[in-house]
Amino acid sequence: MLRYVYATLVALLVAALCEYAFGRVLICTCGTVKLWHGEVWSSESSQHLTDWYTFSHVIHGFAIFYIARLVRTRGLFQALVLALFVEVSWEIVENSSFIISRYRATTISLDYSGDSIVNSLSDMLAMIVGFTLASRLPVRVVLLLTLAMEIGVGYAIRDNLTLNILMLIYEFPAIKRWQLGQ
Repeated sequence: MLRYVYATLVALLVAALCEYAFGRVLICTCGTVKLWHGEVWSSESSQHLTDWYTFSHVIHGFAIFYIARLVRTRGLFQALVLALFVEVSWEIVENSSFIISRYRATTISLDYSGDSIVNSLSDMLAMIVGFTLASRLPVRVVLLLTLAMEIGVGYAIRDNLTLNILMLIYEFPAIKRWQLGQ
């Protein structure tokens, strides 16, 4: 159990240091840290502990768990280390100037300026929650949870993991208009 905690702490530290080197802020420039921030059209989006995009990171955990099984990692610890590596890598890439600019250009995140370090670390912990749930729940339950989160978040904010990936890869004008409510 202790090695799981150490691996997680090392991953969080590496991510925090890299993001700090990128100039990411520790907490929201508003000066507070909220448990939940649900306003997507806000400069505080991706700045607090959790938000609508936290659900995407839970789904990352689901997906990485099953990918680790496909590549036949040796045990749960090795799978978790792979998951941490993938999620830390994503958080670093996601907070690079290239991806921030891409989000602004092609998604509804017009004012996105990158995650705060606190939000990024919380996203990684959400991935661990998803990974842990996937390791303990039947596949059909994980699939139902994924569908529920994608549909629920899509309905609530006109965005979700699927749309985010699509719009990062290729900008679909019709999807962007729908997301913007036009």
